[in-house]
Amino acid sequence: MPTTRPLSPHLGIYRWRVNMLQSTLHRLTGLFLCVGALLVTWGLIAAASSGRAWDIFAEFCASWIGLVLLFLWTWSLLFHLCNGLQHLLRDAGRGFGPAHRDRAFAPSYWSAGWVVIAISVALAVLVFILLALRMNGGAA
Repeated sequence: MPTTRPLSPHLGIYRWRVNMLQSTLHRLTGLFLCVGALLVTWGLIAAASSGRAWDIFAEFCASWIGLVLLFLWTWSLLFHLCNGLQHLLRDAGRGFGPAHRDRAFAPSYWSAGWVVIAISVALAVLVFILLALRMNGGAA
């Protein structure tokens, strides 16, 4: 039975905004945190098992893929934290009144979204710099 109803335009009518990126990243980082929990579990089991098991785990973490996974897991954790704090602050409802619903108005949470992403990246880089200093006998 053919239908004459038009199809919904779905995502084609929306302009990509930072809050859409944040929403997507929040979901993806949540999934990656679950995968990262497997890495932490492997490390805990290796630490409880034997010296050889720990050496295998440590070798993996020191490899380039291990370092990339650890950095991404750290960034995911920090992004999830920063984004959650931003949501907590936005739940107060500030900046969402009738005067701010005009299509020409750029809501404050758009610029705050980029700040959240930048802060989470900066914090992840800072964590790895401090870890590198600590490993090399620095003051961290």
